[in-house]
Amino acid sequence: MKITFYAHASFRLEADGLAIITDPYTPGPGNSGFDPIEEPADIVLMSSATDDFHSDPSHVRGDPIVINTLELPPEGTEVRGVRIRSFPAYESKTFDYQAEFGRDADANALYLFTLGGLRVLHMGDIGNPVDPAQLDTLRGQVDILLALTGEHATIALDDLDVAIKTIGPRVVIPMHYYSPRGVLKIEPVERFLGRLPPESVTRVGSSELELSPETLPKDAPHIYVLEQSR
Repeated sequence: MKITFYAHASFRLEADGLAIITDPYTPGPGNSGFDPIEEPADIVLMSSATDDFHSDPSHVRGDPIVINTLELPPEGTEVRGVRIRSFPAYESKTFDYQAEFGRDADANALYLFTLGGLRVLHMGDIGNPVDPAQLDTLRGQVDILLALTGEHATIALDDLDVAIKTIGPRVVIPMHYYSPRGVLKIEPVERFLGRLPPESVTRVGSSELELSPETLPKDAPHIYVLEQSR
């Protein structure tokens, strides 16, 4: 699988002749601040349909199937041979969205899918501890965790630590952290990395990473830090 980090919570994952893009943001000044994706995809997965930082597929090229994972049935669905299951969640229940954005906290979903023989869990935009029942379901079922590491209106790092320990992914890829190109005042990735043994972290030095079931690290979890490319 080839993984490309666009920005914020948006990745491109390619394998099995398919390209999946996750949580596309609304691009440009006055919105997310990030550049448009402008690349094609077969499937776009979104953690909700109501958050401009996670649910704007307008700049994804081609004719992708767009899925709001929050609307999936509990048993999940299959799209173009890709099995997808979602786990409903909420934005932070303590952050004042009315004061900051003039709205209430929104529902969203974590979502799990398999591509290229690898099980990928995207954490969506959850702002609270992951539900214990969901953690039990996900335990041992995730190879790659795309993890929210910017705190503030998303999951606290202490709660993220619990999720990582319980789920047991082989690989963790940080996302949703501070970027000088973005507009959100969230924590830099160094806040998360500073809690970890240095030998468990690899700074890739680019926006791309290739993984396969055979190349997953034996000493897990291992953190791969990608550069945001948009």
